[in-house]
Amino acid sequence: MNNIRNFCIIAHIDHGKSTLADRLLEITGTIEKRKMKAQALDSMELERERGITIKMTPVRMVYKDYILNLIDTPGHIDFSYEVSRALKAVEGAILLVDATQGVEAQTLSVLEMAKNLGLVIIPALSKIDSPLARVSEVKAEIVSLVGCQEEDIIETSGKTGDGVEKLLQTIVGKIPSPILHNSSHLNGKTGEELQALVFDFKYSTHKGIIVFVRIISGEVKSRENLIFRIADQKFIALEVGIFHPEETPAERLTSGEIGYIVTGIKTPGIVSVGDTIGKEKENGTALAGYTMPNPVVWASIFPEDQSDLLLLRQSLAKLKLTDSSLYYEEESSGVLGKGFRCGFLGMLHLEIITERLKREFNLTLVITQPSITYEVVYKNGKTEKIYSPAFFPEDGLLEKIFEPWVKANIITPSDNLGNILPLLYEHEAEIISTENFGGDASKTNVHIIMPLRELMRGFFDKLKSLSQGYASLSYENFEMRKAEVTKLSILIGGDEEPSLSRVVSRRIVEKEAEVLVEKLKNLLPRQMFELKIQAQVSGRIIASRTLSAYRKDVTQHMYGGDITRKMKLREKQKKGKKKMKERGKISIPQDVFIKIMKPE
Repeated sequence: MNNIRNFCIIAHIDHGKSTLADRLLEITGTIEKRKMKAQALDSMELERERGITIKMTPVRMVYKDYILNLIDTPGHIDFSYEVSRALKAVEGAILLVDATQGVEAQTLSVLEMAKNLGLVIIPALSKIDSPLARVSEVKAEIVSLVGCQEEDIIETSGKTGDGVEKLLQTIVGKIPSPILHNSSHLNGKTGEELQALVFDFKYSTHKGIIVFVRIISGEVKSRENLIFRIADQKFIALEVGIFHPEETPAERLTSGEIGYIVTGIKTPGIVSVGDTIGKEKENGTALAGYTMPNPVVWASIFPEDQSDLLLLRQSLAKLKLTDSSLYYEEESSGVLGKGFRCGFLGMLHLEIITERLKREFNLTLVITQPSITYEVVYKNGKTEKIYSPAFFPEDGLLEKIFEPWVKANIITPSDNLGNILPLLYEHEAEIISTENFGGDASKTNVHIIMPLRELMRGFFDKLKSLSQGYASLSYENFEMRKAEVTKLSILIGGDEEPSLSRVVSRRIVEKEAEVLVEKLKNLLPRQMFELKIQAQVSGRIIASRTLSAYRKDVTQHMYGGDITRKMKLREKQKKGKKKMKERGKISIPQDVFIKIMKPE
């Protein structure tokens, strides 16, 4: 146990975390040089393509006489709960900062988590070989944030391998072994009751769910009767082992080690990140800090072809086996047919799940406008949570509406602050404080609170655009606040179309209505009769467009004759169109829904 070092790497997206992990695997001989490939720990095709880590990956390396357990964690805010569990499974963290970009907002929020857990922080610079590297400036930023000395910062390059050997020596020298660590949640002993923290899991068709665990105390062998303390589910450990980097069976896992347990469970919803595994015969307790990840963003997913509904249901069930934070329930829409209302941890989580459904299961999908959860209080005192704009009540029935707000950090070059302030005003953000950091105060950290609804309204893209790509954002849930919002309904030919409804701030409802009806006028196909497209708020039409009918000259075959003959034919056509309008329901092509939901 004295020779074990458990650590993870904290870094923003694209700061060279996976590349540095590749060099650590290479230098320690964990993967032979001939088998080495870029992003070795990113197994998902989507991860390799985008260059981001979606699922964390543990790996065991041997350096001299030491066992080094690395957990490669995701860097994006949507997966911060997974990151917090991974941090609870280790004693130290490498704070990796890109020498070309400097400190980013996401790095700060994860660093705060690591400090609160009492982890040993090793500051390091990546990409020092880049011609754009600003080594001294970025070092000054790290010093002012972490409070370390400049000489404590290790300069590395994942590309060339520079500084990686020194980093390995520092890990061995500075990160304490599990037995020496002073944090109360980690200092278990082998002889005690089994407590294994689940920090991730995956699904195998043959073996069922395989949980990734950190043994906090006690030990576990294969064929033992175990139990999930929070889910209260019993199972037999079919196999235990370590990551080297692929799963390698072992005789046992003891206190301080990181490894896996094959559960054989094939039912979704039982295993979740943060649960504690114990032995069935012991009356143990679950480790503190477990929470159920709550969906933040909601969207409905429909198969383009209704015959794919069963495949979509099975695909979501399979994804749920590998991602406990995904929530879904069946629903139906008059236009789009049957589908599923899904809850996600954020916009990136939504994007990744829908992309995986398309790639891994060959599904063609229609995804509705993402929305958030509102809490409404009716005039009779009843309270209800509303997940979909289609079910949002009319203003006359409501006493109050509450919506989630987030606490956010924006790190931006100080020169761009003037461009960003009007954007904050436009998106209803409130500035709490600002602080400059870095050697020459070249960066500003802006602390804000804002409605989650506004964050989803293209805020991040506009922020990147105004700062020439240099600003970064991290956020966390803050509180529920009173909201000034209303339901914007769309009427097509006098009938409300629920799939196009949205909840909008009263401040911009007229502008939003004009944009939406204009967009629909340009996208909807013309009918044989005149079609009205209207936006309605509280029973009042606030925007309207008319789509003119196809015109056919019913008198074109005539060559002369009395004018009354022509008038009779035109009157007959008029009556026919009126009948068609009364009888016919407008069918909206699905590509219209797809185009209307895409941001400008």
